[in-house]
Formats: sequence, structure tokens, C-alpha cells
Amino acid sequence: MLPKVTIIIPFYNCRYVQSAIWSALAQTHPHVEVIVVDDGSTKYTELIEPYKGRIRYIRKENGGTATALNAGIRAATGEYISWLSSDDMYDPKKVEAQLAFMLEKQAYISCTRWNLIDAEGTIIHYNVGNPIRSRIEFLQTMAKSCVINGCTIMIHKNIFQEIGLFDEALLYTHDYDLWLRVMKKYEMHYLDMTLINYRVHENMGSIQHGKEQQEEVVLVKRKHRQDLQRLIQELAAQQGKGQS
Repeated sequence: MLPKVTIIIPFYNCRYVQSAIWSALAQTHPHVEVIVVDDGSTKYTELIEPYKGRIRYIRKENGGTATALNAGIRAATGEYISWLSSDDMYDPKKVEAQLAFMLEKQAYISCTRWNLIDAEGTIIHYNVGNPIRSRIEFLQTMAKSCVINGCTIMIHKNIFQEIGLFDEALLYTHDYDLWLRVMKKYEMHYLDMTLINYRVHENMGSIQHGKEQQEEVVLVKRKHRQDLQRLIQELAAQQGKGQS
């Protein structure tokens, strides 16, 4: 039987949450668990009510996206984990296509391209992201900036037991930090398909808290710089030996 995949939807006062839940429930993969983690919302909770018979609903005190994701990971029963922001949408074949790719590659983590959509759901930019073919190139790119959209990620749950969960002290860059921690030990595989619609709107966190986010980016890059440089040098040396 194909593995179960858990889709975690962190939710906080988001009016788009129905579209996210619908896209998660519409997946063509037959073994999907959808967990909505309500991070202490004070509005739009009624939008979730029609779906409660088909999802797992967890309500907690407000603590930020990282705390909501971690609550979902702890509750997940799937072998693989996928994150869907409450204002974004999955392509119906997202889980099926990405899981098949990972099983073929024996990958523990992978990411994909994405579309940008506006507040009304109209696609405004297709196929965002550039395929990265080697581990060294991916590490070099990620050392400079986070080029991964977190909602394109699929990750084997066992990784969290080894690497740990999202750092809850990081309000805006918990994803960037985790991908770097994982990529030190596992190869990030790139599936060259567009499988999510990422919504751009005035209330999104990266617009509301841009300055704070950039300050955290600097901290995360500084935290991982030496380890990444060392790993890149080691991989380059191994590659050189293989070619000699």
C-alpha cells in the first residue's frame, strides 16, 4: 500500500482557509490525512466547520506558525509530511506526483515549483523557481537566500526525529532554518513541476513584517554559514576525486 501523507494547515484568522482545505481534501492520492491547526484564531473559524468531519482539527493558544506546524507534526500519523499555508492551494495531483517522485529517487525531502496567485485566486506568475540539479549548487544557493517555498516541501517524518522540529523562537524564518538543518544531512531533491498556488495579498506575513523577517534571515545565515561552507568544500573535494 502507498504511504500515508499528512497535510498540515496552520490557520490564524485567514479568510482563504476554505480554499486551502478544499485543495487538500481534493488530492488524488488515496491515503491523505488533513490536519488543521488553529493557532488561537479570533475570526473565520466558522469557515472550517463544514469540513470537520473530514479533517483533524486542533485548536491551541496563539504562538506563531512554527508552533502550529510543530503541533501538527506531533499529531501526524502519515509517513510523509506536507505543509499548506491557509491562504495557498495545492494542485490536485500535488501529493501523488511528489510522493511518486520521492519514492523513485529514495528521497527524504523534496520541493517543487509554484504559481503566484492574487487575492482573488487569479494566476499572476506561472512556474516560479529555477531547477537546481546538484547538491552543491543547492547548498550554495540556500547559503545566500531561501529559494524554497515551504508549501512545496514534502518531507519524511523520520527526519524530524533526527533533526528536530521547527525552531519556535524564529517567528518568520523557521522554515529557512529547518531546510538548512536538514540539507546538512540530506539531499534536497527538486521536482520540476508546478504543484501549488501561492497567494500574494496585503495581509500576508512577509508584507506585514518584512523588516523583522530580514533581520531574522541575517541571523539564520550567520548561524549556518560555517557548517555550510565546510560541507560544500567536502562535497567539492569528493566530486573532484570522482572525476580524477
